[in-house]
Amino acid sequence: MSNKNSPGPSHERAIYGFVMYMSSTFALCLYLIWAYLPKSWLHYVGLTYWPQKYWALAVPVYCSVCIPFLYFFYTAYNFTITLPLDSINTMQDIHSRAASHVAEPSLSIPQISDIPISEVNKLLYRRPKQITEGDVK
Repeated sequence: MSNKNSPGPSHERAIYGFVMYMSSTFALCLYLIWAYLPKSWLHYVGLTYWPQKYWALAVPVYCSVCIPFLYFFYTAYNFTITLPLDSINTMQDIHSRAASHVAEPSLSIPQISDIPISEVNKLLYRRPKQITEGDVK
């Protein structure tokens, strides 16, 4: 009896993985043959319709140049969709979670909650002599 949600290998996953491995190995071998063998040898074997050899180098270079651009544009896009700092929605919205003041065991991790902006300001902008032992948790 096998568990369908298990991340372990099943017969179907093993077959799909093997087929993907074999097809990617075949594609790599085909690419290397096309890239390194002279055109006359390919014509002699009967393989006459191939893209220009320019693309054997251009496609990997284009793909490797696209990676830094993707990082840059992903970061830039995140900056464009981020709300401005003076927006009230950066403080609190309908999805905010208030901190529960239920007693927790001493070594436990506290539940996830939003810290009110007044508490953040109190801890960040008070003078050091004003911070008391009860303020730091």
